[in-house]
This record gives sequence, C-alpha cells and structure tokens, in this order.
Amino acid sequence: MSTTTATADKAPLDEVMLAMDVVDTLRHRQDLVERELAGDAREKQLIDKLREIYHQQGIEVTDAVLMEGVKALDESRFVYTPPKPSLGVSLARLYVGRKKWGPAALAIALVLVVGLGGYFFAYRPYQAAQVEGARIELSEKLPAEMDALYQSIFEETKVQQAVTQAEQMRGRGKTAAAEGNRAGAEQAIASLTGLRDQLRQEYQLKIVNREGQKTGFWTFPEINTAATNYYVVVEAVGTDGKPLTLPVVNEENGQTENVSIWGVRVPESTYRAVENDKKDDGILQRNVLGVKEYGFLDVDYVMPVLGGAVTRW
Repeated sequence: MSTTTATADKAPLDEVMLAMDVVDTLRHRQDLVERELAGDAREKQLIDKLREIYHQQGIEVTDAVLMEGVKALDESRFVYTPPKPSLGVSLARLYVGRKKWGPAALAIALVLVVGLGGYFFAYRPYQAAQVEGARIELSEKLPAEMDALYQSIFEETKVQQAVTQAEQMRGRGKTAAAEGNRAGAEQAIASLTGLRDQLRQEYQLKIVNREGQKTGFWTFPEINTAATNYYVVVEAVGTDGKPLTLPVVNEENGQTENVSIWGVRVPESTYRAVENDKKDDGILQRNVLGVKEYGFLDVDYVMPVLGGAVTRW
C-alpha cells in the first residue's frame, strides 16, 4: 500500500477528530460564542478566532474543518443526549451498577430463601404435625383414656353411685373433647382418676390419742352462737399402718385441703362418750370412728357422726 493511499484513508478520520476538538473548544469558550453571537458575520468571526486559537497552539487547521466544527456546534453533533426515563433505561442503569447493589441484593435473596425454606419445609410441617397431634389426642387418645377409667370404676366399685358419677364425668369429658376443649377433657380425666383412686382406698378412721394432740374440741358456730359444735380429731390409717393424706372439705369456708389430721363433727353424745373413754385410764379403748373399704366411696362409721369436718381449729 502506498503512502498516498494511507494518507487518503486517514484524512476523513483526522478531520472528524479535529471537528470534534473544535466543538469541544467552543463549548469550553462559551464567552467567545456568546460574544460572537451578536455579530452579523458570526461564522466568519468564529472561524477567524478559532484559527487564531489553534495557530497559537501550533496547530494548523483548514477553514473547512473549522466551518464543520461551527456547524456541528449549531446542530448539536458530538453531544450526548441522555435517554428519556423508561423501564429499559432503568433496567440498564441497574445492570451497570450491579457491582454496588449486587452483594446486598444477593445477601437479601439468601436471607429470603433461607427464611422461606425454613417456613415451608420446617415450621409449616411442624405446625401441621402439632395440629394433627392435638386433633388425634382430642378425638382418640383422651376419649380412650376416659373409657378405660370408666371401665375400671365399673369393674371395681361396689356401689351404683360410683358408676353414675363416672358416667356423668365421662359424658362431660367427651363433649369437651368433641368441642376441642382440651382443658375440659383433661379435667374429666382428672375427676375419673380421683374417683377410681377413692374406690381403691382402704383405711381406718381413727380418733387421735397421743401426747400433745387434742382428741376432741368444741366451737360456737358464727351463724348461731347459741349452738355448740362438737368435733373429734381423726386420722386415716392405711392397711400398712401409715397415716394417709386425704382431701377434706372444711365446712367453715367450703375449701378443700389435703390434710393428714382433721376434725369430724359429731353429736354431743359421741363427743362425751369419747371424752369419758379417755378419762378412765388416759387411753381410748374405742378409737376407731369408721372404716373405708375397697370398692366403696364413703367411710362406714361405727359411731354416730354429723358429717361435717374442719381442717383448722
């Protein structure tokens, strides 16, 4: 390839570059442009001034290139015009700035993935299992436990009263379970368990006769101070000879307490008979007030009693 041909190929590019430089010079010399705008021979004056500027820099620029630069300035060529806002432009800008927001977005995405994964693959199955377990317990397990307790009471009791009470307790419990009332179902089971345990108890209700402990006492009831209530102090002794702790309703306040010693209200005649028995030699010859046998709910008293009891005196 000849030198002449190479120069011819380069010339257009050089002229374009020079024209761009002219436009750039004019943009940086807005005072020059604005001053020259008032003249009638605007283009000629701008070209003369530009030629002088380039000559001072040691650069020789043809009038054609200078004219092309002036025209390019007027036509806003070589000027970058930002694109109008749009979805595509916004996405492009996001993509360009991905190094800034990318790590944070990735971290957020990982947190969301882990959180959603834990929710759908761990918490939701666990919650469903809990709900299903509660449903099975209320619909199957607790009613079956009620039936088993009822059957034990039915087989072990020697009084119809226990069967009647057990039927009522089981009925209330199953109704509660069917309604989703877990507390009511569990209360029925507790009541049935207590009734069964009460049937299985065996003990003698003995009048206490030891040093430092009263054998009996009397009080004036608050609602009728003209009357007198007589009590003998008792304890329940099991078949192994050890005292038992039993729930006793205090007739003075209606509260139930678990106690090992309490007072049973008796007629004055019973109270005096116990008192006289002890006065003879300081020992109670007849110290058994009643007997609780297996399969029965209540104590079979061998002395007359009035049925009330107190836990404190």
